[in-house]
Amino acid sequence: TADQPETTRHPIRGIVHREDAQVIVVDTPGLHRPRTLLGERLNEVVKDTYADVDVIGFTVPSDEKIGPGDRWILENLRKVAPRTPIIGIVTKLDKASKDQVGAQLLELHSLLSEENPEAVVIPVSATEHVQLDELLQVIVDHLPEGPKFYPEDHVTDEQQEKRIAELIRESALSGLKDELPHSVAVEVDEMLPSETRPGVLEVHAILYVERPGQKRILEGKDGRRFKRIVGTARKEIILLLGQNVYLDLRIKVLKNWQSDPKFLGRLGF
Repeated sequence: TADQPETTRHPIRGIVHREDAQVIVVDTPGLHRPRTLLGERLNEVVKDTYADVDVIGFTVPSDEKIGPGDRWILENLRKVAPRTPIIGIVTKLDKASKDQVGAQLLELHSLLSEENPEAVVIPVSATEHVQLDELLQVIVDHLPEGPKFYPEDHVTDEQQEKRIAELIRESALSGLKDELPHSVAVEVDEMLPSETRPGVLEVHAILYVERPGQKRILEGKDGRRFKRIVGTARKEIILLLGQNVYLDLRIKVLKNWQSDPKFLGRLGF
């Protein structure tokens, strides 16, 4: 997860192993009102994914009011997956008072019970590990019996290059609030052992933006922000791969890439 909205660009599957169950948790891009061809394609990816899952977790933070955007998402969920059970999840218990949490639970239950009077709503805190096991049990209770899809040592099915691109993009967007999310894309050009540094993997990647002004934002004064992006992403990639990495990252301006079908196809959209 990232502290920046609109970071996820592809469905990411994480696998939870238990003695009695294997749960495949799917994180998708956010369902939203699209303004570009990329937005339309992301929504299609989300809808295709929802049509293939057994249960949906509808999450709202405990410290923010449920608004029209939440209702819009729920309406669209019901259109795309009308028979799929929806579990209500109130997050960030550690950021709200008991009264706030109670009010949010009641409001979310009221919203979900319009279609299902037996809707389940559960409060959790990920940072303080409150009720995570209970949430997992509720999910397991909603899943049909079936085969084990992944071996015990798998934690995700995502390809390495995609994960690396996501890590670079997340590092680039960190701390930028709402200025750039949709306009930034990352393409990993190549990964190969270094010819001059024994034991080092060279990762060559391009960070695309749509306007010169966005490039300047990512570079920062005297290139300081860009150096921080490279340093942060490199550390994350080393953790992911378990080996030393040299990250060669360049920024390119590609005007209106979000509406370019050929470029979107190259990025896998």
